[in-house]
Amino acid sequence: MNAIYTAEALATGAGRNGHVLTKDGRVDLDLAVPTEMGGSGQGANPEQLFAAGYAACFHSALQMVAREAKANLGESSVGARVGIGPRDGGGFGLEVTLEVVIPALPHDQAQQLADQAHQVCPYSNATRGNIDVTVTVVED
Repeated sequence: MNAIYTAEALATGAGRNGHVLTKDGRVDLDLAVPTEMGGSGQGANPEQLFAAGYAACFHSALQMVAREAKANLGESSVGARVGIGPRDGGGFGLEVTLEVVIPALPHDQAQQLADQAHQVCPYSNATRGNIDVTVTVVED
């Protein structure tokens, strides 16, 4: 691969209870372990950042495949849920659910475009075979 853009970020402090800062300063966040995992919940967490990035990236992939298919998405959106939990073999793992809303198209056509987007999205390609990712077209 020939990278056309590279993002740089630095994590400091106590990992999930630390701070993240991108080289350009556009992301500058305190992090905190979620309350569900025994933390304070008083900051962002890596799963939220991953969910935001995956949702945005997948939405761009969806728009690209729709343009190629000459399909009108209307007021489409993509929501991402990223779950974290213990793995059977030890350590922790992630799972992702992508909920795609395409109100301008019939469900079957919308699901077909979402499935095509899943084949070209960089986040989908990075996670394929590593974590469970479910792509579902929903009403809203």
